[in-house]
Amino acid sequence: MSLSAEPSIKRVMALYSVMRSIKTDITKHVQLIHTNRLLLTADKALLVKLRKTTGYSFTSCKKALEKFNNDVKQAELWLHEQAQKEGWTKAVRLEGRRAQEGLIGQLMGEKAAVMVEVNCETDFVARNEKFQKLVGDVASAAMAHQRSRAVSHGDYVKSMLSAEDLSALRMSDGSTIADQLALAIGRLGENIAVRRAVLLGVPVEWHVGSYIHGAVPGQAGVSMGRYGALVVLQGGQGDVETTGRKLGQHIVGEAPLSLGDKDDVPCGDSETRLLPQSFLSDPSKTVSQYLTEQGARVLDFVRFQCGEGSSNVDQ
Repeated sequence: MSLSAEPSIKRVMALYSVMRSIKTDITKHVQLIHTNRLLLTADKALLVKLRKTTGYSFTSCKKALEKFNNDVKQAELWLHEQAQKEGWTKAVRLEGRRAQEGLIGQLMGEKAAVMVEVNCETDFVARNEKFQKLVGDVASAAMAHQRSRAVSHGDYVKSMLSAEDLSALRMSDGSTIADQLALAIGRLGENIAVRRAVLLGVPVEWHVGSYIHGAVPGQAGVSMGRYGALVVLQGGQGDVETTGRKLGQHIVGEAPLSLGDKDDVPCGDSETRLLPQSFLSDPSKTVSQYLTEQGARVLDFVRFQCGEGSSNVDQ
């Protein structure tokens, strides 16, 4: 080999070394792209899971996963905290807006019953599963409060809870109804408020009848609709539950303002006392006559109509 050929060999070897280096870099780059694609696939699966679990937007869920390096539990906790903070802010901003829609919720227990009202701005939100869950949670918290009180089983106990009273009640997880309201406002973006509740506890020989009008699916154990009635009965023959439901339906439909007396004489279409009213299921008799046939006596009743009498709703 001539001396003049040696530089060419060196140049070839150098070029070969450069090519190997480039090949190595390309291989690493391809592997990195492949790895990133796998990571993106995993992120997407977690994103879908988090979105389904929490109900928050894809953008919020993506931000949460990125913030906590794909730790779903931490991301979910952060989302709830953010929604609650945002909900409190929205609650202040939306407080003056009319909340004329919503639902009445009823929950029946062993010789106990609760009826609650939760309001929102639109019927669209009232039909939302998250809003209906909130109504169920409020009813459950009210029932837990009723059961926690030391009440003699021989007494009739009737308690009315205001919005402030309801907001302070605690859920099974330790959060308050006010906390849950903030979360709901953050998620649904409407003015939402608990308004009132009635809690009933009756002696062993008494019965609480119930009726919900315009019922929606709701959740297990809790009946929901735009109108509701609870009626306290004593005695009764046969199917007392049916008797209670028929009386509740009458109370919702005819809206009596007082109980009246069994011997009261009806005063026509403007009658506002329950017992002298024509019975809705059979107008040929009065409510008092129907009760006599059933061997039952009405001792008390409560009627809720969603949005009635509120200063921030249309009448």
